[in-house]
Amino acid sequence: MSRKQHFLVILILGALATISPFSIDMYLPGFPAIARDLQTTIAQVQLSLTSYLIGISVGQLVYGPLLDRFGRKNPLYIGLVIYIIASVGCALTRSPEALIGMRFLQAIGGCAGMVAAQALVRDIFPVNKTAQAFSLLTLVIAVSPMVAPTVGGYVTAAFGWHAIFVALAVITALILVGVFFALPEGRSADPSISLRPRAVLQNFYTVLRQPQFLIYTLAGGIATAAPFAYIAGSPDVFMNLYHVSEQEYGWIFAFLAFAMIGSTQLNHGLLKRFRSEQIIQVTLLYQTAVGILLVAGVWYGWFGKYSLILLLFVFLTGQGLTNPNASALSLAPFTKHTGSASALMGSFRMAMGGLVSAAVSVLHSNTALPMVAVMALCVITGLVALFVGNASVRYNASKQAVEEDTSVLI
Repeated sequence: MSRKQHFLVILILGALATISPFSIDMYLPGFPAIARDLQTTIAQVQLSLTSYLIGISVGQLVYGPLLDRFGRKNPLYIGLVIYIIASVGCALTRSPEALIGMRFLQAIGGCAGMVAAQALVRDIFPVNKTAQAFSLLTLVIAVSPMVAPTVGGYVTAAFGWHAIFVALAVITALILVGVFFALPEGRSADPSISLRPRAVLQNFYTVLRQPQFLIYTLAGGIATAAPFAYIAGSPDVFMNLYHVSEQEYGWIFAFLAFAMIGSTQLNHGLLKRFRSEQIIQVTLLYQTAVGILLVAGVWYGWFGKYSLILLLFVFLTGQGLTNPNASALSLAPFTKHTGSASALMGSFRMAMGGLVSAAVSVLHSNTALPMVAVMALCVITGLVALFVGNASVRYNASKQAVEEDTSVLI
């Protein structure tokens, strides 16, 4: 693959993977306008974010087996078309309940891009290059939180929040054209893979029996759910508590998204000297320390607007290190069931994101405490899962070695 082809493939895969981040981030500045227009509360509008995350979680479990059975592109086409139709439906909705429902359907379509992008990375690039490929992919994805809320803020101010969903439909239509003409096919269809429920569950069970997948999907999935607490809580924190405008909020969000861009570039260099396992462990340790400081600072009133933004920047830097390394380590053991593994990994992450965003909504207290407390809890739990999982693997390996030595002596 030439350098030009490599760049184009990463760009298209990144575009596919950014469909959901754009869908999440672009309408955030419109929360107050949506609440006013639909005559509801911001807390209920936040549930449309939760429904989107739940839809992604459910949809990925469907697309994983489909991508393995029918190849990568055909299921992807269907998902993108569903997304475009649902986006138009969101633009036309007139009640919060309808918006929540259409966002769920939008997620069912949009998650095809996320699963396919991850599976195609594993298809196209060799195992020893997947972490670097995921870093580049994460870099492309990281640009979307810089662009999406800023664009969303200006679009909302100029044309109203309905125009955001029209823009999402147009963007996805352009991505669909790029996929059709320029994206490699990846792994071909495999007729031997059955879509019967029992066979699908057996494939998922086979994936879940792989210790490396289980450890890094759990630890990475829980830790990388932290930004969803920030995404769910930040519109209320900055626009209602600190009284920033829609445009200002977009710029704050863009600045904080830059934390991920810098860290993905850093990760690319760190991988030349350190293993992915080492990077994840150190990252979760420092995020835990920063998370505890955030909670203490908000609880005791140490932070103003700018100091809170600074600490959030430091915390979110870790996402550009944890995400690509956890993804690469989770998928590394697989060849045949890559789609199913990618679906399980993505589904778990989005399920955690849905739970986290719902928790922030339920715990709403007109302070930043629910947001930062849930963020800290995510990374602490991820760190515990990582240490417990690795300790369990070492114990089982040691136990097996002792049993083998004993059998040889006998």
